[in-house]
Amino acid sequence: MNKNFKVRVVVGISMFAVAFFALCIHDGLLFKFLYMLFSAVAMIELFSFFKKKTSKLGAFLSVLEMVFLIWSTIFIISTDAGHLWYVILGVPGYDVFAYLFGIKFGGKIIKKSRPFPRISKNKTWEGTIFGLIMATLLVTTKMFIDGGFPADWIYLLCGPLALIGDLFESYLKRKFNVKDSNEIIISNKTFAKLEIIVGGSEGHGGFLDRIDSVAFACTILLIIVSLI
Repeated sequence: MNKNFKVRVVVGISMFAVAFFALCIHDGLLFKFLYMLFSAVAMIELFSFFKKKTSKLGAFLSVLEMVFLIWSTIFIISTDAGHLWYVILGVPGYDVFAYLFGIKFGGKIIKKSRPFPRISKNKTWEGTIFGLIMATLLVTTKMFIDGGFPADWIYLLCGPLALIGDLFESYLKRKFNVKDSNEIIISNKTFAKLEIIVGGSEGHGGFLDRIDSVAFACTILLIIVSLI
């Protein structure tokens, strides 16, 4: 087990524990406050991309990512803790299980196991499929426990939306030739200390990398909720 994997596991468990605790306080008020902070730092990381040369497409994608961060914050602030649980189980649930199944079974079940080689070459069919299945099971189970099925059906989209959001940010970073969202600002001592919170100093991403899927998923959920 390499150091990078250990850090990911420790950070993942720690962040879920904090999210669990935060959602239990005053209808998720602490959770909403923390997401606002994460979103703000993620925007700073996003702005730092422009220190590298970019294209018009890269700039356009950055504006979209900024919209996702803002609209997702609006969605989370305006949503009760009960429904936010679906987001937490569905979106990070997909990310965690896709990563774990990808490491364990990637390429062992499906030989040519690279569904998105030009955008995210590390993703595997095994990880993607199992991640989507587990995200759906987690959200569905929570819905049956809460009695929200099928009224809250839109939250069954959390897994697929998490995948699309992750791919979008991967494509954005490719346009800026950036590997991790904190790659540029991590050279600043102040930010380096801050990025430790999400394990960013270990070379596997910063705040934007941690909430990119949530930002996209919540933006689409906000649009759907507004329409219906």
